[in-house]
Amino acid sequence: SSAAQSEAKTPFGLIKGHAYSVTGIDEVSYRGRQVQLIRIRNPWGQVEWNGPWSDNSPEWRSVSTLEQRRLSQAALDDGEFWMKFEDFKVHFDKVEICNLTPDALEDSTAHKWEVTIHQGSWVRGSTAGGCRNFLETFWTNPQITLHLTEKDDGQDDCTFIAALMQKDRRKLKKLGAEMLTIGYSIYESPGRDGHLGKDFFRYHPSKARSKTYINLREVSNRFKLPPGDYILVPTTFEPHQEADFCLRIFSEKKAITEDLDENVAVDLPEPPNPTPSPQETEEEKQFRALFEQISGKDMEIAAEELEYVLNAVLKRTKNIKFKNLSLISCRNIISLMDTNGNGKLEFNEFKVFWEKMKKWISIFLQFDFDKSGSMSSYELRSALKAAGYQLNNYLLQLIVLRYSDKQFQIEFDDFLNCLIRLENASRVFQALSVKNKEFINLNIGE
Repeated sequence: SSAAQSEAKTPFGLIKGHAYSVTGIDEVSYRGRQVQLIRIRNPWGQVEWNGPWSDNSPEWRSVSTLEQRRLSQAALDDGEFWMKFEDFKVHFDKVEICNLTPDALEDSTAHKWEVTIHQGSWVRGSTAGGCRNFLETFWTNPQITLHLTEKDDGQDDCTFIAALMQKDRRKLKKLGAEMLTIGYSIYESPGRDGHLGKDFFRYHPSKARSKTYINLREVSNRFKLPPGDYILVPTTFEPHQEADFCLRIFSEKKAITEDLDENVAVDLPEPPNPTPSPQETEEEKQFRALFEQISGKDMEIAAEELEYVLNAVLKRTKNIKFKNLSLISCRNIISLMDTNGNGKLEFNEFKVFWEKMKKWISIFLQFDFDKSGSMSSYELRSALKAAGYQLNNYLLQLIVLRYSDKQFQIEFDDFLNCLIRLENASRVFQALSVKNKEFINLNIGE
């Protein structure tokens, strides 16, 4: 029915555009043959179907009183009625089946489905990558490992239902939030740990996916796949859309889900000692001349002077397009590289830093695809991994919130500050940690 016809009453007593409940199905013996019936309830009450097998229809006269009692058939104006299943298919367009959690149906039956529940979120700028149409960001969505361990009884495959629900949208409706268009894709696992990158999804098709992307509170579909490991990627249709979600997997046999996230790890080389080399390169000679010009014979510079030196050098680098480095960045650099604690940078300390700087510039340019002087925050995971930092989704989300702008772009100055903070934190942790352990003990002074 159209919107204009919604809630209009048909000649058979049904309300157009109205949601009815299915409360029972059964068969009755009618004039020597079996007839399939379905029991329907109108939540409004009173208004009922008046066609064949309705409360006062003549068909019931040919059904025994005992059979009518078994079916709880009574001519009450209560909104509940029986109708022939064939008529049901003619007058109704859509049936939605609600799957309860299996533990709500515990009884003495030998057949019981299992359920696993996974909570997650799409966060703008880091894990809200949109559907597969947006390959550049699709891979950044949350990834969930699905282990299908046992075949169904008497079958070669595993049956499961994947139900993706967006949370709290009705609660947020008063703030202008609407239901997002959501769905998911399922891929065969490549058998390696860690968040899967862009190239995996570029070259591997999905094994299964939700039937459609739609703006409903929950999207659910039933699947049959061989036992094995799979990756389920829940997404919004468009990227940059933020929401919390709940993913439920119902299966005949036990299935296991877990977040396919990175373990936090740092792979940094040992810091070299800032010792003078026997023969300076042409680049070092230019730096020395600039240093002497600014600092004098002591060859030490403060943050303000470092700002001048770095921006002067970077302006000469033709393949770099970005704004000047900030004074805060230069103070952070000195904090990282100042080995004697005098608040200044000596020439040899600067040389060590410049080697780091060249590597970081190279990484930034690698992910600044349009050479605009900024990189997408969705590429930050890959850029940090290239610099030696493997972060989980939570840490990545915090860093993106701190260092990206409203367009989810990160400029070089912010990227530099991020790397300096990470290296400082990593060096402190390494200095204070118990050998080969992943924890530290701190006193209040530390």
